[in-house]
Amino acid sequence: MDQQTLFANALGLTTPWRVTRVNFAPEQKQLDIYLDFARGSRFPCPRCGADAPAYDTSAERWRHLDFFQHAAYLHARVPRVECARGCGVAKITVPWARAGSGFTLLFEALVMSMIREMPVAAVAALVGEHDTRLWRIAHHYTEAARARRDDSQVQRVGVDETAARRGHNYISLFFDMEARRLLFATAGKDAATVTAFAEDLRAHGGTTEQIAAVCCDMSPAFIKGVETTLPGAALTFDRFHLMKLIGDAVDLVRREEARSETGLKQTRYLWLMNPSRLSVAQQAQVAQLARQRLKTAKAYQLRLVFQEFFAQGTRAAAEEFLGRWYFWATHTRLAPVIKAAKTIKAHWTGILNWYDSKLTTGLLEGVNSLLQAAKARARGYRTTKNLITMAYLIAGKLDFKLPT
Repeated sequence: MDQQTLFANALGLTTPWRVTRVNFAPEQKQLDIYLDFARGSRFPCPRCGADAPAYDTSAERWRHLDFFQHAAYLHARVPRVECARGCGVAKITVPWARAGSGFTLLFEALVMSMIREMPVAAVAALVGEHDTRLWRIAHHYTEAARARRDDSQVQRVGVDETAARRGHNYISLFFDMEARRLLFATAGKDAATVTAFAEDLRAHGGTTEQIAAVCCDMSPAFIKGVETTLPGAALTFDRFHLMKLIGDAVDLVRREEARSETGLKQTRYLWLMNPSRLSVAQQAQVAQLARQRLKTAKAYQLRLVFQEFFAQGTRAAAEEFLGRWYFWATHTRLAPVIKAAKTIKAHWTGILNWYDSKLTTGLLEGVNSLLQAAKARARGYRTTKNLITMAYLIAGKLDFKLPT
């Protein structure tokens, strides 16, 4: 078997394509493989599929998988064909690369498998390409995979935001809570993001009417967006955000009281954790401070009691419990606690809806942590589009249909 046939077989070439020349330059660490087709060859019209003769050609080059430690490139004359059915003149798509790409399909498959596990900049350094070219690969396959997704069965949705970069730059993330996958990501965290999600849902075979439940934080923007765009969805405000609301109130009480009670300094995390998560020494410290009848200890006790809301047997029992807790909280004379209680009162139905939906944003918070960790490893992403693509790679469960 001669050299040309060997490489043609390795590349999986079929008629009319063949290898005409191979140039190996070890000093440049480069392998160049030249492909061509026989005179008179015919190709399928890109528009209708009818066989058509070559009209003219243009020379192109594609980066291929490395040949051991040497960069490999394919070179070929790519023909345009003139269709007899009236389609006009159009460039064909070669079987080893997608249209407009400077890489072979196999090279792109390698890149996609690597960037799901490591920063794009690190992959770029390994393969000797600029990272912006690799991001274009990631964007293409992510968008193509999302275009194939079917959202016709989505009914329960979770919404969260994550920081895109320092300052007030955010992206909003919409999840299918049953399939535990990212459905949609977009820049911003206002009501318009819900409208954008609804448009994307319809583009993938879904309807706004099918969304029965939405879990999110108590952001007025998200609430307005859901109520306006997804009117049939029952809102649920889950445990994570409620406990954060009350925990923040406890800390505000502590910070104010620490100005006169020096023993409260550097105790923030003692009041934000449950007793079971504290060491014996920390438990003793909390008990000793509580005996001093501190305002912080009172607020802390309210936080611990509130957790029992999620252990009530029925929605009716939970509402009765919440009413008693609200009365207690609003009579504490602790301004931060009273403010938190009134916030809970304003979101009463959505809080009680947890007993019907049992939705929680734990999945969303987990993905947020993974995304922020990936961003930290990459030392940030230059564009919001890059961050959104990475979010889909991490949590989208997309079928990329890459070549093997």
